[in-house]
Formats: sequence, structure tokens, C-alpha cells
Amino acid sequence: MESLTIHAIGLVIVVKLLLNPVFCLNKCDFPAIFNLGDSNSDTGGLSAAFGQAPPPNGETFFHIPAGRFSDGRLLIDFISERLGLPYLSPYLDSMGSNFSHGANFATAGSTIRPQNTTISQSGYSPISLDVQFVQYSDFQRRSQIIRKQGFFQNLLPEEDCFSRALYTFDIGQNDLTAGYKLNMSTEQVKAYVPDLLGQFSNVIKYIYARGGRSFWIHDTGPVGCLPYVMDRFLVTAAQIDKYGCASPFNDVARYFNLRLKETVVQLRKELPLSAITHVDVYAVKYYLISHANKLGFEDPFLACCGHGGKYNYNRFNKCGSKKVVNGKEIILAKSCRNPSVRINWDGTHFTEAANKWIFDRIVDGSFSDPPFPLNFACHRTDH
Repeated sequence: MESLTIHAIGLVIVVKLLLNPVFCLNKCDFPAIFNLGDSNSDTGGLSAAFGQAPPPNGETFFHIPAGRFSDGRLLIDFISERLGLPYLSPYLDSMGSNFSHGANFATAGSTIRPQNTTISQSGYSPISLDVQFVQYSDFQRRSQIIRKQGFFQNLLPEEDCFSRALYTFDIGQNDLTAGYKLNMSTEQVKAYVPDLLGQFSNVIKYIYARGGRSFWIHDTGPVGCLPYVMDRFLVTAAQIDKYGCASPFNDVARYFNLRLKETVVQLRKELPLSAITHVDVYAVKYYLISHANKLGFEDPFLACCGHGGKYNYNRFNKCGSKKVVNGKEIILAKSCRNPSVRINWDGTHFTEAANKWIFDRIVDGSFSDPPFPLNFACHRTDH
């Protein structure tokens, strides 16, 4: 009887392995990553263009400001680590950059749709997704010309890197809040989501036309759980959900993500050689925020780095802000004592500890469609 039981258990294990779509696949060998996005994945683009993100940004891992709006690593950094690649150099950074294994075109404040405003007026980067694609296209073309001339060969990607690379995207959050800054209603913001995703879709198609095949796309997170949103926009008590997040803003984010998923399905049909992975980052981030204490984190709505206010967030004195006292410059918005138990870094972005927790949930494909782990993202499903 015991041998039969062991045999049955073994048979179940074999069946499960055979049903696992990854079982018969080889791991992907991504030689490079090309990332497009906003501050959730900016490794120094905005800092290179408009001035370095000030200390205490970067303090936990890099120990100095490193172009990231966090105390340490971002999801894109953990993605690079898992694939055995160096951290991505920002395309805009001319100092010490190495593009042999990819480039990062993301900048903090970027949107899918260009904003008719300046960065000083709104905080939105002029380097919207369409501009990032132009930069990518120019980089792809000129890097090969320069390599053939014999210059900087060790600092630029080989030609076949572009077709074998992983293309990562994390953008859309700023497009949603942009409407609210213009006093639009939730329904008005939802109304322009199809246009956003039409423009997003076009960029995927453009990269595909230039040889890109593997795409890893994050949806947008629960913006209604971010301190800067709850501080900036009017939210009534009735609009706060049981976990403390602002429901209208999360409703818009979920609508965006639903339409994004539909867009990905359509892209798979139109781009038959593509491998497109859609990652439900929203679900992971919302679970983290709504179960913070159980997961070993403290108040998820209290910014680690900030100054004053209900959420330790003040948009006029953001993380790293300074003031002069008795002729001496001091940091007004300082870091908290232990960022490792905080989720929110500066009212808008996540701490390294939170980013690591999120990455550990998404890397194995549990929140992906198709449910392939990160290092299998070059494989296609039946379109």
C-alpha cells in the first residue's frame, strides 16, 4: 500500500510538471535590456537632464545619490540582477555609462502622452514615451555605425542584441494623475485611456518593426494608495477603502490596467513573432500596502523621506529639500531611521525593501500573463 501511495504521489508530480508550460522550455539568454518608462524605472535619466536626485536618495544600497527616486534599487535593477546583467545606464547620462548590455530611456515624470506643459510648471518630464522611442531608434542605428568605425566597441551593444533583448515597460501612472491636475473627473480621465493605450501600442509596434521580440510590460500600480495623491487631491471619507486607499484613483488605475491587458491581447495577434508578458504589478503592490503590518512593514501611507503633513509628505518640501538656518544649509526633508520597514519612500515612490518584496512576487510568473518566469519571457504563447 505504501509503495502504491509513493507511486501515486510521484505520478501526480510528473503530471504537474508536464502541465507546466515552462517545463519543456529553455531559459532565455537575454544579452541586454532596453527599458522605457517613468520614475518607477528611471535609473538616472531625469537626473542627467535636470540635476541629480538629492541625498538621501540612494542611501541604502548605493550610499550616494544614484539617479533613482528611492533609497536603493528599483524593480528594473532587480530584473537586471536576475538576468545576470549590469544595472542599466541611463541613455541621457554621458558620465561613466556602459551600454553594452542595454540602455534605460525612462525618466521620472514621463508620460505616455506628451503633456502641453513644462517640467517646472507640472513636474512632468518632456521626455514622453514617443520621445523615448525616438531616442531608442537613434541609439539602435548610431550605436552600430560607431561600432563599425572601431570606437567604443566595449561600451555599445552588438547588432544582434536588439533582436534578442528584453524590452521592459513601466509607464502610465503619470498620465492618470495628469487629468486630475487639470480638475478632470474620474470619468473624464477614463475617457482618454484608450488614446493613451493607442499611443503605447504604437511604440510596441515600432520596436517590433525594428527587430524587438520580447516585451515585459508592467501595469500601473494602485495610485490611490500613494501619499502624494491623497495629499494633493480632494478625497472624501466615503471614498477611502477599508485599507486606507482612495478608491476613485484606484478605480481609474484598474480601468487602465484592464484596457492595457486588452491591448496586449491585440498586440499578440498583430505581432505574431512577439513574446509579450503582461505583469499584474497592481495586485502585488495593493496586497503589500493592504497587508503591510502582517508582512513586517510599518504604516504604508507614511513617507520615509519627507517633512510634515499627515503622511510626512509636503510637495513643496520633497525628499532631500534643504533650507538655510543661521547661514548653514541643512536637509529639511530627511530619511526615516529604518527604510527597510517602510513601503513608501518619498510620498510617490517605493523603498528598496518594498521593491524587493514586489520583485520576489512577480519574478516567477505568478502574476504574469502568460505565467512564465522572467527568464522565460522570450517564449511565445499561441497567439
